[in-house]
Amino acid sequence: MPQPDPRSTQLTHRLVPGPAGRIHLVEQGAGPLVLLLHGFPESWYSWRHQLPVLAAAGYRAVAVDVRGYGRSSKPAAVDAYRMLELVADNVAVVEALGGRPAVVVGHDWGATIAAHSALLRPDVFRAVGLLSVPYTPPGGPRPTEIFARLGGGEQEFYVSYFQEPGRAEREIEPDVRGWLAGFYAALSGDTMPAPGAPDPHFVSPGGTLRDRFPDRRPAWLGEHELDIYSEEFERTGLTGALNRYRALDLDWKDLADRTGAPIPQPSLFLGGSLDASTTWLADAIDAFPTTLPGLHASHLLDDCGHWIQQERPEEVNGHLVEWLASLPAGADGQH
Repeated sequence: MPQPDPRSTQLTHRLVPGPAGRIHLVEQGAGPLVLLLHGFPESWYSWRHQLPVLAAAGYRAVAVDVRGYGRSSKPAAVDAYRMLELVADNVAVVEALGGRPAVVVGHDWGATIAAHSALLRPDVFRAVGLLSVPYTPPGGPRPTEIFARLGGGEQEFYVSYFQEPGRAEREIEPDVRGWLAGFYAALSGDTMPAPGAPDPHFVSPGGTLRDRFPDRRPAWLGEHELDIYSEEFERTGLTGALNRYRALDLDWKDLADRTGAPIPQPSLFLGGSLDASTTWLADAIDAFPTTLPGLHASHLLDDCGHWIQQERPEEVNGHLVEWLASLPAGADGQH
């Protein structure tokens, strides 16, 4: 009786060279490459429910630690976290694994990085899946100016709060585990503050983000899961992760020549109906016929928050596998 390929059943940790030094990844399965990019503040581990399912469906599923996270390199300079650098990291992973052309799927910041990887390197990325954060083409006003106007001067938007190096770190460092638990709860469908309660995306004058975190734990976040996340960030700190926010205006300059550019490759969007990323950016979702002309499907999962692939893994997996099966064959003849 033929034996299953061990690559389809085992998680393999690897380090591959990247522009900033090293990129840590975890892979499972054999077949066409599907690159998985996490968001803030997470790690490769946020794809733990997807790796075995994609492997079983016949794909080489690879979840990376994005630059600044986990075992990947963490340059000190803010400008090392600009979008062009992160796209270059993804290209380096695909080249190291011999997986061109690849499919790229991202969640949260990873969705934005995935979208720009497809936009800037269509020769490397043949399709793109976006979770929680819809694609918005480059262009428009300077990002930090937009975020500074939110809150009406009475409170500060979290992206603006993150801009000053060291400021958010001073809030987080004394209790990384507690901060992460609160941040995850604040954006989870079953624990987020009720409508009308203080919004955890904002900071009161003289306050912190933690002031508005719920004191409950979401169903998807057990002690084991929180241990893994907190141990990673207690070891690495969050400066590398926060530097992505601090590079926004650099992206605005770097991508000025791509203003309004659509992504023509086959695409998929999945979001949570309760997630601010989908409600605040509803106009971006409505614009998909123009910005994502190759869109296969767009789904909003009822009663789901921001951490979509961890809150609702079975539904997300079903949509991902169905979409991947629909894709035309790559240059290697594989789907």
